[in-house]
Amino acid sequence: MNATTSTLKVQEGSPEAAHLSVEGAELALPIKHGSIGPSVLDVQTLYKDTGLFTYDPGFTSTASCESKITYIDGDAGLLLYRGYPIDELAEHGDFLETCYLLLFGELPTSAQKAEFDRQVTRHTMVHEQMSRFYSGFRRDAHPMAVMCGVVGALSAFYHDSTDITDPEQRLIASIRMIAKTPTLAAMAYKYSIGQPFVYPQNALDFSANFLNMCFAVPCEEYKVNPVLARAMDRIFILHADHEQNASTSTVRLAGSSGANPFACIAAGIACLWGPAHGGANEAALKMLGEIGTPDKVDLYVKKAKDKNDPFRLMGFGHRVYKNYDPRAKIMQKTCHEVLAELGIQDDPLLEVAMELEKIALKDEYFIEKKLYPNIDFYSGITLKAMGFPTAMFTVLFAVARTVGWIAQWKEMVEDPSQRIGRPRQLYTGAPERDYVPISERR
Repeated sequence: MNATTSTLKVQEGSPEAAHLSVEGAELALPIKHGSIGPSVLDVQTLYKDTGLFTYDPGFTSTASCESKITYIDGDAGLLLYRGYPIDELAEHGDFLETCYLLLFGELPTSAQKAEFDRQVTRHTMVHEQMSRFYSGFRRDAHPMAVMCGVVGALSAFYHDSTDITDPEQRLIASIRMIAKTPTLAAMAYKYSIGQPFVYPQNALDFSANFLNMCFAVPCEEYKVNPVLARAMDRIFILHADHEQNASTSTVRLAGSSGANPFACIAAGIACLWGPAHGGANEAALKMLGEIGTPDKVDLYVKKAKDKNDPFRLMGFGHRVYKNYDPRAKIMQKTCHEVLAELGIQDDPLLEVAMELEKIALKDEYFIEKKLYPNIDFYSGITLKAMGFPTAMFTVLFAVARTVGWIAQWKEMVEDPSQRIGRPRQLYTGAPERDYVPISERR
């Protein structure tokens, strides 16, 4: 079939369909409308009706699913969780309230919030035998490598929540993933620095408990700084979900096969580990360190503009946002609060970051290309100031994103139109050919 003879248009008087003409045959493609955002062409029957596939590397123009969880308007710099702006949730709520919202679709009442907090808190401990898994890793293993292994291993311990056809088991698995991932992450950190594991404390809230598991030691009392706990909570809220990104799509694709939720989240963690995804804040921090001092910012900006120079500015721009990342504004404020609380007045990395931001918001090069600072620009500085090594940055991202992954997984499993994911391809290899015996090959 010759695709060059195809045409596609939305005809007047027929707003609910686009009409595709292929080799003289007419095909009506339904137009589906969301509650907000762009409409989509439904091409599910395209191959059956025309023998053609669509071609969209990176899925930049393809909606892989229908979802009610998160909405992003990249041009407007808008991020909504279940309709609520991210800045309002981060300013007025806490992380477990956000978890409830993402899972169930509405903000909880006081009674619902108390019960949800109780359920998460009583699931924070992990099976004691899991501690033996850590000794099987090299001491210098990257914490994300450890997380891939131990999160996937949860399915070997919690058999009573792996039947995805049972709504009750799906809920229990969801609670367990939210509750246990921070414990496993803190254990990965403690193992990497050679310190004993610290058990969860039920008297502490979610973020304070995580900080305690990371930084407490048996030989002295550790008091969680409330400013740092609040900052950690905001970081978790800001990273909780981000629509159909690479790791979320990975979780959905794995889940479409019927895989258990623990395996699906482990797959998401593996995808998140990529430097183009979850590792971006670590890369931004390394870049600021390379620049070193504010007086060198102009030099490095010139290097970034030079196409022949390998240097790239990290923490600027976003695949989706073509405006100021709404999360970056909250992260900038949080960064200043943490540095002030810790008495860090003259942080060279922050000074470099401020100078870079000032240039980026005024320089025509950045404005034209819409290279605004994103959340990774500030989060790395904040986490470093709180005491986390760079190797832990993506692990913290995974702790936060677990609720988004599990909410997306749960929605996908409960969607009656859900089918196993099976992308198609444009094959450009050799056509069919006959096997040649090795003695006859030249």
